[in-house]
Amino acid sequence: MINELWYKNAIIYSLDLETFMDLNDDGIGDFEGLSRRLDYLHALGVDTVWLAPFHPSPNKDNGYDIQDYYGVDPRHGSSGNFVEFMHQASKRGIKVIIDLVVNHTSDQHPWFQDARSSENAKHRDWYAWSDKKPDDWNEGMVFPNVQEATWTYDKKAKAYYFHRFYKFQPDLNIDNPEVRAEIKRIIGFWLELGVAGFRVDAVPFILEKQGPNISDRKLRFEYLREMRRFLQWRRGDAILLGEANVLPKETEEYFGEEGDGIHLMFNFYVNQYLFYALATGDTEPLKEALEATRIKFPTSQWAHFLRNHDELDLARLSEEQREKVFARFGPEKSMQLYDRGIRRRLSPMLGNRQQTELAYSLMFSLPGTPVIRYGDEIGMGEDLSLKEREAVRTPMQWTDGFQAGFSKSEKLVHPIISEGPYAYKHVNVEAQRREPHSLLNWMSTLIRLRQECAEIGWGNWQLLDTGVPQVLGMHYNWQESSLVILHNFDEKAHEVSLKLKQTQETTLVDLMINSDSVTDTKGVHKITISAYGYRWFRAGDLSHLFRKS
Repeated sequence: MINELWYKNAIIYSLDLETFMDLNDDGIGDFEGLSRRLDYLHALGVDTVWLAPFHPSPNKDNGYDIQDYYGVDPRHGSSGNFVEFMHQASKRGIKVIIDLVVNHTSDQHPWFQDARSSENAKHRDWYAWSDKKPDDWNEGMVFPNVQEATWTYDKKAKAYYFHRFYKFQPDLNIDNPEVRAEIKRIIGFWLELGVAGFRVDAVPFILEKQGPNISDRKLRFEYLREMRRFLQWRRGDAILLGEANVLPKETEEYFGEEGDGIHLMFNFYVNQYLFYALATGDTEPLKEALEATRIKFPTSQWAHFLRNHDELDLARLSEEQREKVFARFGPEKSMQLYDRGIRRRLSPMLGNRQQTELAYSLMFSLPGTPVIRYGDEIGMGEDLSLKEREAVRTPMQWTDGFQAGFSKSEKLVHPIISEGPYAYKHVNVEAQRREPHSLLNWMSTLIRLRQECAEIGWGNWQLLDTGVPQVLGMHYNWQESSLVILHNFDEKAHEVSLKLKQTQETTLVDLMINSDSVTDTKGVHKITISAYGYRWFRAGDLSHLFRKS
């Protein structure tokens, strides 16, 4: 059972192939380049890689406008290069999950080109059409102030087609059983090539009822269960990692009442309150968010993250809360996006090493699976001169040499960050490997620590009363082992008093420094935690870590 639930204690590393490593020097990252960097990921401690779309695409939306679900974009190499990469990853014990983008296709996809050719075309019903302009033609846009409509007229088809995202991404009609059968073929194809699962893009839009002037776009969760059943039949330990930015009360249906839905889901709700806590020092809303997203079924799990390839979405916060986060982390209009988020990388947004460590320590300690965005392990910055979400999609900074060691090409898919404190001359992998106290080496230590703390992925948890509003305390129990983890969101140091109930918790062993905490005569632990500090403790001795299984 534990092997089948490998995701419970995984460390996921998110990367975009086109900006990670270019080996053929055409300025665009490729599978051969990524294969060369697998040893780096293995040394970092990563055991799962999540790849952004790498399929043939016009590439108008970072590859999310897919033209062929069964191929590899020639910019990234061949299918043979993909298979070789999978072989090399497997040799290092690294699992691979890929994006499954099936709520829409590119308008250049052969299915859509056929669909628009005639009302009787084979693929006509693979998309949602309307003969008349729907009344809700400009409602429900995913990208406000950038996107103009959700229904667009196609002259060749002589009808309007539906698209939740950009107009060059027509939505597939998931109600059509032929479309759902094709989605299963796509899943089965990549499973046969060895992938360990899929990050499912825009899950709510896959499930919603489509059509013109629909007031209630009911979600069909039976389609999600259908996808899950097929996945498990083909490969029992494969997973679905869902992108669904929904309210806590809605999440149970995504996971499934009996754990028969999504295995993992990104916790956007906690993510937003996490940044509110970082901005204000107020941990109470974060505590409420954690309790609100408590999972009932044991095989389901949250995926926690700090930053991703999109904007930092703050839409779930109140207007007052959102403005406080904007003021602290994105005060300039150029740093904000879609009237709801911030388009910055983590390190420049937080502004100092102390809070960067605090944020990552916290994220790794939350109940779920941690997801790291490429480049954040060295503290990469953003390029706000690039449009929209491209600001956080600059090439990986490997060295202080030409084009940051990413490529030998003069022209790159995105420019390297070459100016300011986050320029590749100052922030790169090569320099941080040689610096014992670098962020990169600290991150590797944290990853190893998290892998040794299976209580977080598997155990029961509760929030502790620390007596200090700015200090968040978490307590985990699993198989007669327990963890106590503290995080101080204040710019001042604090002493907290903890009274733990279990007898073996009279001694807490610090997992990061050579220090113990022993209860006083009243059975209370008094623990000092520095400004923006964090402490990880395990109760009792650590001998069980080194026992032979």
